[in-house]
Amino acid sequence: MATIYTQAGEEVVVDAIEAQTACYIGWGTGAGTAAKGDTTLFTEAAETRIVGTETQPLADKNQWVALMTSASAQTITNTGLFDAVTTGNLVIHGDFTGIALANGDKIEFTITLEQT
Repeated sequence: MATIYTQAGEEVVVDAIEAQTACYIGWGTGAGTAAKGDTTLFTEAAETRIVGTETQPLADKNQWVALMTSASAQTITNTGLFDAVTTGNLVIHGDFTGIALANGDKIEFTITLEQT
């Protein structure tokens, strides 16, 4: 007996995500490894989360892009997609080698969710 997540099912979920309210991208400092149980960034930076520009590049993918500007000298080590501008749920969390920023420096984040 087999149970599978069908292609049509993937596309329905992607469309449902796209139809929901805005998703916000935030960034953070601090050390760690992103994990399934995470509910926050390691240490969320002071800048306000940015509404991600959402697209659907394929029938089974959602993608959000946001350009964030640093308000101080800091090293960014992780980013996340949230369902609210403050607090809310951390939907996707990614970590990476730190990127040192000066005041006014920018990073453009692209976060992709693929149904498989």
